[in-house]
Amino acid sequence: MTAVTDQDHTEQAGNAVPGESGDGERDGHRPVEETLPEAEAEAEAEAEVEPEGEDEHARVERVERVETVSGPESGPERDEEGNVSEAPGRAPADGHARAGAGRGRRGAGSGSPEPVDAAAPADDDSADAWDDGLIARRVTAETEQAAAMEARGHNAPPAAPLTYDGPLHSRLDALRELVGLSRARLDSRTLAEAGQVLDEAAARRRLSGQHTVVAIAGATGSGKSQLFNSLAGVAISETGVRRPTTAAPIACSWSDGSASLIERLGIPPRLRRRPLQSAESEAQLRGLVLVDLPDHDSAAVQHREHVDRILTLVDAVIWVVDPEKYADAILHERYLRPMAGHAEVMFVVLNQIDRLPGEAAEQVLDDLRRLLDEDGIALGEYGEPGATVLALSALTGDGVGELREALGHFVTERGAPARRIAADVDAAAWRLRPVYATGRRTGLSEAARDDFAARLADAVGATAAGEAAERAWLRNANRACGTPWLRLWRWFDDRREPSTGRLPVRAQPDEEATARQRVEQAVRTLADRASAGLPAPWAQAVREAAVRGSQGLPEALDQLTARAGLPPGRPPRPGWWPVAVLAQASMTLLQIVGGLWLVGQIVGVMAPNLGVPVLLMVAGIIGGPIVEWSCRMAARGPARRYGVEAERRLREAASGCGRARVLDPVAAELLRYREVREQYGRVVGVG
Repeated sequence: MTAVTDQDHTEQAGNAVPGESGDGERDGHRPVEETLPEAEAEAEAEAEVEPEGEDEHARVERVERVETVSGPESGPERDEEGNVSEAPGRAPADGHARAGAGRGRRGAGSGSPEPVDAAAPADDDSADAWDDGLIARRVTAETEQAAAMEARGHNAPPAAPLTYDGPLHSRLDALRELVGLSRARLDSRTLAEAGQVLDEAAARRRLSGQHTVVAIAGATGSGKSQLFNSLAGVAISETGVRRPTTAAPIACSWSDGSASLIERLGIPPRLRRRPLQSAESEAQLRGLVLVDLPDHDSAAVQHREHVDRILTLVDAVIWVVDPEKYADAILHERYLRPMAGHAEVMFVVLNQIDRLPGEAAEQVLDDLRRLLDEDGIALGEYGEPGATVLALSALTGDGVGELREALGHFVTERGAPARRIAADVDAAAWRLRPVYATGRRTGLSEAARDDFAARLADAVGATAAGEAAERAWLRNANRACGTPWLRLWRWFDDRREPSTGRLPVRAQPDEEATARQRVEQAVRTLADRASAGLPAPWAQAVREAAVRGSQGLPEALDQLTARAGLPPGRPPRPGWWPVAVLAQASMTLLQIVGGLWLVGQIVGVMAPNLGVPVLLMVAGIIGGPIVEWSCRMAARGPARRYGVEAERRLREAASGCGRARVLDPVAAELLRYREVREQYGRVVGVG
């Protein structure tokens, strides 16, 4: 049985009754199942009545067209001028002479229809229709049965959609989440491949899971089209010495329900075929959709674009190489090496081994395995998953059966689509590794946080403010517990200079500039520590977050320093201060009483007695400083605590301002990176 195309049926129906161009249904626009019976009846009528006005010369031309269309299955050869000639050494098929007597005439008593003229009308449009890289095919009685099967394929119910297992489904979800979290941090070109993998995985999941799309790819002259025809059991794809021979992808499906898959590849109906139907072939390769691609090294740019586009959409690929170009750098560097992760959905076939003498085929095959191993492609040997490497001859059929059997097992497993998507996810994850994975520990340690807070506190002068608060408390204690004479002297001294310590002193311009520089240095140090070990995009995001937070930070710290500095008024007094004040007042009173007593004795008002007044005066004079010294010793502890509290308040205020403006945005970026890092681990299958 030969292959059947939509074009064959259309042209058969259109040529059944020549000369009738007004009937749209006879121009090949009716469905195949409606055209075939009518074409058969018209062919019988035409066998009895020849077209009017047809001379002998026209009949001879029509006979030659029939012989051209119904030539041998290996396909016609074209000379340099483009004329079609019969292959040498092959006899014309039976029935060509009868085709010259009349198209569609049935043999007497045979009961089987004779070949029907499938040639198109001799106009320019019909001539261009055959110039698409496809060979002309005979249309026999068996083609009607194949056409009916093709019609049933279009009307067949859709096959069950593809389902992904749990791990692959989880990896796809993680990749989708990863892309969503990274859109604001990574450019669209970096995420383009991952987004394409997600789109293709979703598109493939909606299509048939009972079919496996396998592409046959190879270089010019490798014999891939011949292998395609050998697997199909019929000449479908054109073969010959003209280069390039295959101009467009051709699909061949072994079962119904694959139309949506082929449409996804962009292959038009006129380039879709069915193989030679047999019980063994249908059972062995059921579910296979085989696609013959143009040459990947073709001189035509459009051919290479077809190859690159379809290779990203098929479930598996058969690479066909020949003994001359199996080590071609273009094949290995542009295709095999980048697709090393797709080894489980890859076949590498060494064709044309009939040209190699003796053990040369095994030597070339071993060298091919060596090159594949250097490309990083795992070889499926000894039960290990990997690429299948075979040697065969599509011309003689040697080894084709082994490839057919391997394809049968491969298609029967129904696992190629999921393995292809998993390999695509692996490839996308590997290319995204530089922007997600890092070998160093990342994050912001507590030491880095404390150092940032300390730098901000130093910038706002928290230590100096605490010391000033301590001195202010001691000064207040000395004033309260000092001797009256000392307090009088200090009062007089305060009148000459304004008091300091309690009132905030405005920083000079140079001091303000120094404080601003300290804040900027603290922010830069924090950003460097936080971004250390991060991939470049995320390190840049951390630095940008720190810089945005540092804008206006010095001014905010100045405002906080004014609010959180020393409180207005006098420092608080402890409970023992009244006792100390009473003791100091007593010492002062003793001095006054002793002095007045002595004055009274000198004046003569009182009886002379120097002992008691002198003793009172000495007690007051000595006791006053002792009380003052005691109060100063007792005030050191509270003064120190007061200064520490003032320093703590200022440090907390500076730390809170720095945390809100710088630390929190930086921590948010680090948290986002940790989230995408976890998602990336799920994508690659870790964690």
